[in-house]
Amino acid sequence: MEKKIIADAIQYQEERFTKRILFQKGDSLVFVLNFMPGQQLPVHKHPGSEVYILAIKGEGTIQVNDVDNPFAEGEILHIAGDESFAYKNNSDQPASLHVVLSKTPSSMYSKEI
Repeated sequence: MEKKIIADAIQYQEERFTKRILFQKGDSLVFVLNFMPGQQLPVHKHPGSEVYILAIKGEGTIQVNDVDNPFAEGEILHIAGDESFAYKNNSDQPASLHVVLSKTPSSMYSKEI
């Protein structure tokens, strides 16, 4: 067993957002992204993965497939690997996101005939 304290990963920088890795095991990665007001995560995808994001502090806007959605503390969402997404802290307070990135086994998509 490994245990970590999520508050230790909440670290902000004025220059840019921060990423603090909590666990990296096999095909899974767990980390915290921290944003000062105005900071943002650019549009990107994670092909072959499933992404789960929990807003643990603050609020902002998450864009999924070019659609903006408010995203606030206590909310959680799932993003499929083929969906493009971005995040912006457009509030006046710091924001932190807990992220789980899990590779999807290719065998789940193939059918045996």
